[in-house]
Amino acid sequence: MRWIVLAGSVLLQTCLGSVYAWSTFVPNLVRDHGLSGAQAGMVFGLAIGALTAFMVLAGRMLERFGPRRLASAGAVLFGAGYWTAGASGGQFPVILAGAGLLSGAGTGLAYVCPLSACIRWFPRHQGLVTGIAVAGFGGGAMIVSGVAGSLLHRGVPVLDLFRWMGLAWGAAALAGALALQMPPSGGQAATAPIPVRHLLRHREFQSLTAAMFAGTFAGLLVAGNLKPMGLAAGLPPQAAVLAVQIFAFGNAAGRISWGWIFDRMGRVALPLSLLAHLVAAAGLAAARMEAAFLLLSGLCGFCFGSCFVLNAAQTAAVFGHERLGAVYPYIFLAYGLSGLTAPAFGGWIYDVTGSFGKAIGAAAAILTLGAVAVWRGRPADAARS
Repeated sequence: MRWIVLAGSVLLQTCLGSVYAWSTFVPNLVRDHGLSGAQAGMVFGLAIGALTAFMVLAGRMLERFGPRRLASAGAVLFGAGYWTAGASGGQFPVILAGAGLLSGAGTGLAYVCPLSACIRWFPRHQGLVTGIAVAGFGGGAMIVSGVAGSLLHRGVPVLDLFRWMGLAWGAAALAGALALQMPPSGGQAATAPIPVRHLLRHREFQSLTAAMFAGTFAGLLVAGNLKPMGLAAGLPPQAAVLAVQIFAFGNAAGRISWGWIFDRMGRVALPLSLLAHLVAAAGLAAARMEAAFLLLSGLCGFCFGSCFVLNAAQTAAVFGHERLGAVYPYIFLAYGLSGLTAPAFGGWIYDVTGSFGKAIGAAAAILTLGAVAVWRGRPADAARS
């Protein structure tokens, strides 16, 4: 049964991960429907913000309703959001409500369900299984960016693609959600929740939150603007779309690889991943050759993928896997803050300066501060709250 749960988790996360292909649609929304770069970033940012807010809600509801019902509700909302955006007629408020709010809310309700289920089914390999469970989140973006990029290049209207995604991807997400369930022993031992005020004072919680914000700010700034970044660097349109795919592939590969690294290195993998992300982002900002840009896009995705494996696995290691669904969503709020700021910030900087260089510089500074905060945080074997 646990392999069915794992397969359903990967399918569900593959559908939900299409959010990271957003930059594939940005040039068409700007050209065909008059959105600005900042507005396009706001849609992506709201999706991430809604994801994190509803993930906290899902963490509080998970034990009561179970992963199957909660993830199914999320899958329906996710599909309805993209269908709404496709029926918007290009009106920015409707696109924002559909592809931003509704799809983000659905993703947030569903996201934590496969993580909690898989870690309970595979408690001895929580780093690796977390990576596999969320690898689909990166793989989904690779699939969507490739298919959508090809169809857009052939002249298919972007709003038509949104409608098709809402129907097909929403149905596939629902199929994955229906495969989820907790193991028979999952509900035997009741675990007392940790009050939020205690979490806020916990040094490991603080360092994990800092790591999540730093890594996802840099990653979302790139993910939300990667195709425009490629075009600004002189890449042809097809190569810029390929950069989005390679970022997504790196994201998926990074989630599995960093999970394997965590199982062997433990907490030290966190600052290592942030420093690697800094090098990749700085190199991407300076890249002008197509091969270098594509390679560094993949490396940025690889490092970005670490955020969702290392922080989740370390949360389970410190607070207990039975508390992951309740504690991790609060750490994930830092990802929501990144989503509300980083993509729109990158688009705004480009609108004003005609370059993404200063935005990447700000992300590099935040990565540096995040690595320092994690390095000075409480070690992994600190006493649990």
